[in-house]
Amino acid sequence: MARIKNIELPGEKHTCIGLTAIYGIGRNLALTICQNTNVEPSKKIKDLTDEEVAKLRKEVDNYLVEGDLRREVQMSIKNKMEINSYEGIRHKKGLPVRGQRTSRNAKTRKGRGKVVANKKKPGK
Repeated sequence: MARIKNIELPGEKHTCIGLTAIYGIGRNLALTICQNTNVEPSKKIKDLTDEEVAKLRKEVDNYLVEGDLRREVQMSIKNKMEINSYEGIRHKKGLPVRGQRTSRNAKTRKGRGKVVANKKKPGK
């Protein structure tokens, strides 16, 4: 099992897929990393030698991943909320940030519906 940035990479997967287990590395970046280190992307992670793992680890250190990237994203969101930008206001209210409609399909951001007490109808 290979460990890169304190993440245990899945041994049964190909190198280019296994690298995507690290936050901040997608398929394209994983392929680029494999090409830069001359590691075969279709080679299983459990079959990598120690030198290849060391090369991958050194190459991944050149990119902003895992804790540093998470911290930067959170700081960016916090900054937007402090300056009261449109996106920051949407973050504060718990609404979709990127222009999605809210009248129908915003259940993920808005959460479950709030129950409103029944009002009595006048005259009855």
